[in-house]
Amino acid sequence: MLKKVAAALLLAGSVPALAQSPTTVPAGAPALPTAPRLIVAISVDQFSADLFSEYRQYYTGGLKRLTEQGVVFPRGYQSHAATETCPGHSTILTGSRPSRTGIIANNWFDLGAARADKSVYCAEDETQPGSSSDNYVASPIHLKVPTLGGRMKIANPATRVVSIAGKDRAAIMMGGPTADQVWWLGGPKGYVSYKGVAVPPLVAKVNEAMARRLAEANPGFELPPQCAAKDFPVKAGDKTVGTGRFAREGGDYKGFRISPEQDAMTLAFAAAAIEAMALGKQAQTDIISIGLSATDYIGHTYGTEGTESCIQVDRLDRELGAFFDRLDKDGTDYVVLLTADHGGHDLPERHRLNAMPMEQRVDRALTPKALSAVIAEKTGIAGKTLIWGDGPAGDLYFDRGLTAAERAKVEAATLALLRAHPQVQTVFTKAEIAATPSPSGPPESWSLIQEARASFDPQRSGDLLLLLKPRVMSIPESAVMGNVATHGSPWDTDRRVPILFWRKGLTHFEQPLGIETVDIMPTLAALIKLPVPKDQIDGRCLDLIAGDGDSCAN
Repeated sequence: MLKKVAAALLLAGSVPALAQSPTTVPAGAPALPTAPRLIVAISVDQFSADLFSEYRQYYTGGLKRLTEQGVVFPRGYQSHAATETCPGHSTILTGSRPSRTGIIANNWFDLGAARADKSVYCAEDETQPGSSSDNYVASPIHLKVPTLGGRMKIANPATRVVSIAGKDRAAIMMGGPTADQVWWLGGPKGYVSYKGVAVPPLVAKVNEAMARRLAEANPGFELPPQCAAKDFPVKAGDKTVGTGRFAREGGDYKGFRISPEQDAMTLAFAAAAIEAMALGKQAQTDIISIGLSATDYIGHTYGTEGTESCIQVDRLDRELGAFFDRLDKDGTDYVVLLTADHGGHDLPERHRLNAMPMEQRVDRALTPKALSAVIAEKTGIAGKTLIWGDGPAGDLYFDRGLTAAERAKVEAATLALLRAHPQVQTVFTKAEIAATPSPSGPPESWSLIQEARASFDPQRSGDLLLLLKPRVMSIPESAVMGNVATHGSPWDTDRRVPILFWRKGLTHFEQPLGIETVDIMPTLAALIKLPVPKDQIDGRCLDLIAGDGDSCAN
């Protein structure tokens, strides 16, 4: 077994040779008679539908297999308004929108909290002594609904549920509270878990392999031919992006984390876990969820349209191909689901160079701190922070110590100011969102308030929801830039993601009409004949059998 683990860890080494993918079963083949023994659910953080489509013709590895042999929904939707990592991951394996999962954002505010830090991180246990949203004990306590793995364990306690990711919130939201093992990249020393279990030999070996890889310098990746046209510098504040190759010195953890190397190590870990635990080799169906975080880190740091993002997609395709080939060699009967937690938007500076002169960064006056100061001056209510929020878009919270009259005054002044601002698309009050029925129908036709309703939790959502206009990046202009690009808007650049299914024996077809990521869980549940009450979820089962037959039929 240790030889197999060592072989799996070689995925994170040099560029793998791309083996021929298994041939598809011809059209007209019988419907799949048995449940798969292993569910492999992959989320590629910030892998927008636009990014997926842009490079589709160049895929030669794992993404080629999924797109040419699988069932392809290129127009999937993270249908809610708050298109962030934690809400997005909470939808993928629960079948529920954030309004039901309770995960409305990466961070929300609890102004009644006893601690000084009123911001609550989606994957923390804020009841732990000394916890803050930046220094916390990771936990799934905020997730209000079970994951697919959780439902599988209820039906059959022998089911093994494993979740591995680059980020804690990805691993936790897909694995859920009852997962057997949940691991994420915790720093230069490797992968850590919230479950408090001793590090097993497998994880120790993975961390040792990562330490060796990290200690070695990376001279950078070669530029694939399809990336050549992307290779020009773009200036954003003090940063120049667009020409990177991910070269780094030995020991540079940040360079490792914000590069294709991170995803390679995560997939190596997943392959080793599948082999060491013999997932998919017993009578029951097991499930492993894999969160690949590098695309998101790269998108924030360099944008989505430079050489950095182009190289990342190429490397992702190659590493996925090696990962699937590894599973094939073991003869595992597995089904793959690949999607994303949200999309992303490129930095305005590059858009302006490429035919989009209207692209702009958000006015610093819309940040909660600046907004609070202006409203205090307008209302004459001084001595306290009137408005709390996580940035110049999203949920805004009014100070809880305001009297009813003061609160009405603050709300009226804030609404008037925001609705007059040229960068603001709309502002909804909490009452307006709460009065809106939960949305239904094609997600591409939803109104903004319906998207807002899909993200709404009455206990955690703000008093106002601020939505910026399209083509307004919610990172302000700065002489010293941190991230240059982001996501989180209600627009299709951030909502649209690919949704891909593959299993040996499925006949390929493509459905261009819109579906939701909440449709994934009931679709996978149907493949293993696991009943899920429709009133407990927001999604619907997708029939994965081309032509006659129905994979959703009981």
